[in-house]
Amino acid sequence: MLKRAAFAIALGGFALVGACAPVTTYSGFQAIESNPRDIKPGTDSKATVRGRLGSPSTVSAFDPNVWIYMNQMKETVAFFKPTVTRRDITIIAFDKETETVKTVDNLTLADGKVIAFNGRETPTRGRELTVVEQLIGSIGAGGLLPREDEGVPGSRPGDRR
Repeated sequence: MLKRAAFAIALGGFALVGACAPVTTYSGFQAIESNPRDIKPGTDSKATVRGRLGSPSTVSAFDPNVWIYMNQMKETVAFFKPTVTRRDITIIAFDKETETVKTVDNLTLADGKVIAFNGRETPTRGRELTVVEQLIGSIGAGGLLPREDEGVPGSRPGDRR
């Protein structure tokens, strides 16, 4: 009897430890046949880069000759918040006239910077009503009584202008 209880406790402990294995997720650009770091400045063009790597993750909003390939890996353990364990960003800049690769920059998670978030809110006009104010305010709205202008051409059923 004692052996069965010890076995059950050990089995439960192994199940808990096994359930806490991290779940890894990948997102972004997936380098399958070619790596963005293999692109050579001066020799590759837009056509060869698109042929090797496919479409970029994004194109710069300020210069269409800057292509960005991004990917990252996250690990989630149990119910904890996911943590980014790896991030690779490759920025490829092309020459405007010749459309050949001018520069290739590789950035990793270590190159990232923490940006201070401003938690202030932008005020909106008006004020928020409480539930009681909303209920009392809708009593005299007359939503239950038929309106006089219903049936007039151009009005829709249920239109409350």
